[in-house]
Amino acid sequence: MCTFGFRASMEDLRKHLMVAAVDFGTTYSGYSFSMRADWEDNPLKISNPIWRAGSRQFVSEKTPTCLLLNSNREFVAFGFEAENKWIDLLLDNEHKEYYYFERFKMNLHNNKNITSGMMLDDITGTKRLPAFHVFKLSIQYLVNHLLDALKKRGNLVKHDEVQYVLTVPAIWTDRAKRFMRSCAEGAGIPTNNLILALEPEAASIFCQFLSTEKLKGSDPGFTMTAEGTKFMVVDLGGGTADITVHEKAANGHLKEKHRAIGNDCGGTSIDRRFFKLFEEIIGKTTMDSLKKESPLAYIDLIREFESVKRTVETETKTKVTMTIPVVALETSYQKVHNKNLESLLADSSYSKDIKLAQDKIRIDVEVFNKMFMPSVDSVISLMKEIFQDKSLKDVTHLLMVGGFSDCQLMHDAVRQAFPEKKIIIPEEAGLAVLKGAVLFGHDPEYIQSRIMRCSYGVKTNVPWHDKKYDRKHYAVMEGEERCDNIFSLIVGKDESVEAGMLVKKSFFTPFKHQDKMEIMVYVSDETTPGYVDDETCSLLCTPTITFSDTCEYRRWVDVEFVLGKTEIDLIAHDRNSGKAISAKFDLN
Repeated sequence: MCTFGFRASMEDLRKHLMVAAVDFGTTYSGYSFSMRADWEDNPLKISNPIWRAGSRQFVSEKTPTCLLLNSNREFVAFGFEAENKWIDLLLDNEHKEYYYFERFKMNLHNNKNITSGMMLDDITGTKRLPAFHVFKLSIQYLVNHLLDALKKRGNLVKHDEVQYVLTVPAIWTDRAKRFMRSCAEGAGIPTNNLILALEPEAASIFCQFLSTEKLKGSDPGFTMTAEGTKFMVVDLGGGTADITVHEKAANGHLKEKHRAIGNDCGGTSIDRRFFKLFEEIIGKTTMDSLKKESPLAYIDLIREFESVKRTVETETKTKVTMTIPVVALETSYQKVHNKNLESLLADSSYSKDIKLAQDKIRIDVEVFNKMFMPSVDSVISLMKEIFQDKSLKDVTHLLMVGGFSDCQLMHDAVRQAFPEKKIIIPEEAGLAVLKGAVLFGHDPEYIQSRIMRCSYGVKTNVPWHDKKYDRKHYAVMEGEERCDNIFSLIVGKDESVEAGMLVKKSFFTPFKHQDKMEIMVYVSDETTPGYVDDETCSLLCTPTITFSDTCEYRRWVDVEFVLGKTEIDLIAHDRNSGKAISAKFDLN
C-alpha cells in the first residue's frame, strides 16, 4: 500500500543530513550520496562506491542489475557478486534450486497491467516470483550497502536522517512509478524520506553545475546556466530513451518546454537483435536449450556482446570479432540439427557475412551496424517529433547522457540529422543521472514547471441533459436523472504546470454513516476526454478517503490534487471541520 498525499514539506527535506540517490537501471545499478554541509559548500562533492568484479583489477562505478535468491526465496547476492555466485553454482551443478533475475526493470515499461501481484520469470524461464519481492530485495540491498559503507567510514548518519531519491524514466506511467515507490517503501525507506527523480531531469540538473571544459562538444565560453538557454536532453540508457527540452529560468531553475517522450530503444534493444540474429542461424529451439541447459554459456555470450557493443570501433574496421561458447553451442545444436556450427553458418543467409574462427565469430561490420540502426533511427525519429514544435526552433544544443550516449553510431546519426545543432556530451555521461538525482534531492524545487504527459481526471456524474450526453451513460441516482462516467478534468495533456500547483475538486458522501469514500482517478492520452470508458482512458488508481467518525448528513470533502511534481499527490480535508483526512490507495 502506498500513501497518496502528505509527502514531506520542503522544510522537512532540508532537515536531512544527507541525500542518497539510487539509480535502479536496466543493465546496471548504483547509488551516490552527499552530505548537506558538503552540498552547500561544493554541490559536486558527491561520493559513490567502487564495485569490483571477479579480479580486483576490474572496477566499476555501477554494478549489474541482477539478483540471486535461494530456494526459500531469500536474498543471497546482488550485482557482480550475484553474477559470480550464480556462475559458481552453474559450474558445480547446484543452481537448480536457486532463482536468478537480471534486466528485469523493463517489465515495467509500457506495461498496462502493473499490479502488486505481477510475476517475473527468472533467467531459466522455469521459475517465477512476485515482481514486488524481486524489486524490493534489490533496492534493499543497495540501501543496506550504502548504510554499511557509511559505518565503515565512521559516518553515523541514521536511516531516517537520509533523504532518499529513486530514479525512474520520465516516460514511465504513473502506475510504474507508484510500483517502484511501493517497492522502495517495502525495502524499508520511510515514505516521507523518499522522492522520485525523473532521469532526464536529473541529468540536466547535473550538467548545470559543470564547467564548459567538462561539456564535450560545447563552444568556448558556452554555459548552460545563462537565462533563456534552451536545450534538448537525450537520455539514452540501457532500456529506454527519454527525451525532453529544458529552458533555464530567471531564478536559476529549469522549465520543461516539451513533455518527455521516448520508447524502449535503449542499449538492450540492440542486444535483442543480436540474439535474434543468432536464433536465425542456430534456431530458436537451440537458443532456448542453451539458455536452460547451459546458462553459464548464455551469460558468457551476453557479457561478450555487451563488451564488444560498448568498445568496438566500426569506422576503421571491416570485421567485428566476438568470442562465443562454441562447446556449449555445439552440444545444443547437435541434438537438434545434427550439424556443427560451421555447417549451420554456411547454410544460413549470413554465410558471406559471418565466419567461424575457432572459438570466435567474425561479423561483417555492415551487418553489425545494422543491429544498431533501428534503435538509432528510433531516437532520431523521436527528436524530429519534438522539433516539429515551432516554439522549439531556437533550441541549438543537444545534451546526450546515459550509457548508450557513448555510441559512435548514435553520434554520427544525430550529427547527420541535425547538422546545425551542437552535440554536448558531459564528462561522466553514464553517471549524470545518478549524481543529478543527488542534487535534485537537496533541492527538489530545481524543476520549476513540467509539461503534463497525459490528461488526469476523476469519474463523476452530472445532471442529465438529452442533447449533451450519450444515452448509454444515463442513470437514475437517488431519484435524480444523471449522466454517469463523466471524465471531470483535473489537468490536460501538454499543459505547462508549475511544480506544486493545486487543483481543487469537491466530493460528497451520497449515503448516511459512510466511513470511507473512493475517488476514481483516470488518465487519458486525449487533451479533453469526455467519458472515463473512452478507449483512450484507463483507471489510474482509486484513493480511499477514510473518516474517523460518521454522520447523518451529506458530508463534503475538499480534495486538492498536487500537480507538476514527479508524482501526483492528493490532500483531502473535511469541509465542516477543516481537518486533514487520511487518503490511501492500493496498487491492485
